[in-house]
Amino acid sequence: ITKVGTTAGQFLKIGPGARALGMGETFVGVSDDIYASYYNPAGVAICKGNGQVAFSHTQWLADISYDFAATSLNLESLGSLFITVTSLRVPEDKVRTFEYPEGNGQNWDASSVAFGIGFSRSLTDRFSIGFQAKYIQDSVWSSTASGFALDVGTYYITPFNDLVIGASISNFGTKMQLDGRDIQINYDPDGNSSTGPNNIPAQYDVDSYDLPLTFRIGLSMDIIKSRYVRVKAALDATHPNDNVEYLNAGLEFAYDELFFIRGGYKSILLDNSEQSFTLGAGINYEFSDGFSIQINYAYGDYGRLKNIQYFD
Repeated sequence: ITKVGTTAGQFLKIGPGARALGMGETFVGVSDDIYASYYNPAGVAICKGNGQVAFSHTQWLADISYDFAATSLNLESLGSLFITVTSLRVPEDKVRTFEYPEGNGQNWDASSVAFGIGFSRSLTDRFSIGFQAKYIQDSVWSSTASGFALDVGTYYITPFNDLVIGASISNFGTKMQLDGRDIQINYDPDGNSSTGPNNIPAQYDVDSYDLPLTFRIGLSMDIIKSRYVRVKAALDATHPNDNVEYLNAGLEFAYDELFFIRGGYKSILLDNSEQSFTLGAGINYEFSDGFSIQINYAYGDYGRLKNIQYFD
């Protein structure tokens, strides 16, 4: 039983970052930049410099806008503190009913947002841990649902050719239940306006749903590393609570740590998935020691749902 469609906060399953998407979202074992805050918070501890700032935007499927922003601060021997904001917005549309299929004069929209704050620390030169606490809210027209969740991750660099083993648990938290004006109704108990009490304030019985709890384990290693050329291979295995297990695989080619080309494949072994290959590229320009700007682009094929493109 796949349990598809049984969890709330579905936007939490959308992975941010053009670099990660370009590699098929195989980022649990990579997690060496600020986007580790989503895939594996332990990786933030090994980010270079005194801190990082990232912005990612994409026009998701069906004209849905998805944005992610994060910033981190390296507290030296104490660890790294980071903050994240995730936003998803559905375009406004007409309210259509059986009586008014072309619209009843009202408009509806939907949005989701998550605010997170986390901390990560390197316990040794090869092992790091991290966590993130999040407040989550889904809104549909005049009703909202909110909840809290926790992400936890570990990051270990093995002695074998610096093979990285990463693991994370995401969205461990409360259930979410819609509440608001849209579920409120006036009810006539006997269905007769001329007898008994009429227009009794009532509301629909709305169920509560789990968050999309996800366990990931990932491997990454530089299979080629020379003065100018580096090739990193990565593989992630994912176990969600609302679907079956699947794999992601990816590669990153870097020239002089300046130009990057990436490729990957998503959702291997996942039945009835529209996700498949991904491609990406990037440039990293270092202005001075500890200050650089990285621009990335990624393309993901979604079959009959066309494609998505990331910029950050």
